[in-house]
Amino acid sequence: MSGETVRAGDLARRAAAAAAALRVMPDGRIQGRVATAGALSVEITGLQSFLSCGSRVEVMGAGGPVPAEIVALSPDRARAMPFGPLDGVRLGATVLFRGDAVLRPGAGWLGRVVDPLGRPMDGLGPLPPGPVAHAVRRPPPEAGLRARLGPRLHLGVRALDAFCTMRRGQRLGLFAASGVGKSTLLSMLARGAECDAIVLCLVGERGRELREFLEDDLGPEGLARSVVVCATSDAPPLMRREAAYAAMTVAEALAAEGRQVLLMMDSLTRFALACREIGLAAGEPPATRGYTPGVFAELPRLLERAGPGAEQNGGGAITGLFTVLVEGDDHDEPVADAVRGILDGHVVLDRRIGERGRWPAIDILRSLSRTVPGCLEPHERTLMTRARAVLSLQGDMAELVRLGAYKAGTDPAVDEALRLGPRIEAFLHQRKDEPMLTVDGAFSALASTMEQPPAPT
Repeated sequence: MSGETVRAGDLARRAAAAAAALRVMPDGRIQGRVATAGALSVEITGLQSFLSCGSRVEVMGAGGPVPAEIVALSPDRARAMPFGPLDGVRLGATVLFRGDAVLRPGAGWLGRVVDPLGRPMDGLGPLPPGPVAHAVRRPPPEAGLRARLGPRLHLGVRALDAFCTMRRGQRLGLFAASGVGKSTLLSMLARGAECDAIVLCLVGERGRELREFLEDDLGPEGLARSVVVCATSDAPPLMRREAAYAAMTVAEALAAEGRQVLLMMDSLTRFALACREIGLAAGEPPATRGYTPGVFAELPRLLERAGPGAEQNGGGAITGLFTVLVEGDDHDEPVADAVRGILDGHVVLDRRIGERGRWPAIDILRSLSRTVPGCLEPHERTLMTRARAVLSLQGDMAELVRLGAYKAGTDPAVDEALRLGPRIEAFLHQRKDEPMLTVDGAFSALASTMEQPPAPT
């Protein structure tokens, strides 16, 4: 046997031994130590050269590993916030480097309820991995390569289909204070909207409401075409913020397979509050109403990922409906004002309308879809404009009518508004179990309402 043959055999044996050692080597050999620990964060030494903001690590506690994310870096230390409680974490505890955050969502996730880390919450066993790993943090498609908005999309809610008509790939905000029917409106949209798949993101929701929403509002048929990502109100701020990014990643994965995806997020305000907590813990200074500057950088980074994808992506698009919980009915508070400038329209829910008994309590005159000019026929636009004018004039004259200061017959336009206004209000009223109409059906029903003759005297 020649020397070259011996050397080749020796190298082969060494390579095989090295491969076997790699197979049994435990993950996370890159490790550091906990230097300080607090209620919301830990500081780590020994990993600075491997880390960047957003990197994932695992902190070894008495009850097992606690996943965490790097939120700030300095020359000698890194600060991490956990996705769970830090109970049992001691000084000097081992910290393992896990790399960047990824999820593997796919069609097998439809019908499932998951947490922001992609773990099942419904007790139905492990989630089948999708074909491709998707980074949780990624930039939106390049603006010059994005497809245009698609055809108009029927949502099944007459007030929206006729007065705030949406197009496929549009992003719309639902602005309301607490207790004005946002969740009920979302359940109507989940059942009636025209789409292939739904991604429902619940950020900071009350834990007891999850099953009620799934079983009573969404129902088995709605859940079958949905992926629900949930972080309850007692979850750490990092978990609540991550829910929004995880839901966006799931929506992107389904859209990349050519599906038309409806992403509904409740709510952006709780996402912003979680970002504020994280920013303050990372040392950012408070600015507008206590919100840190990073909050207003995170909002467009998240929201710009929704919409039509790149033209070569198989035709899938993400239509977004994002709720904004306005504080004290102040629709000009910082988060609402920032979101309104990013999205393609806004729908305002008014408590006074609900108190009058008209649900959904959508204020038509304060709501706007920026894509309406491009998706309505001329006769539909004329009809919508006339109906808005009737509602506006009726509102202007309401006080005079209540005081008895207006006499019928004085102004034909006012007489028409007082006659048609209640009929339009009846058209806008819709029970959540009422049969859904298409956009064409909504305009036909509105035209019938506007054309009814006056009641006999």
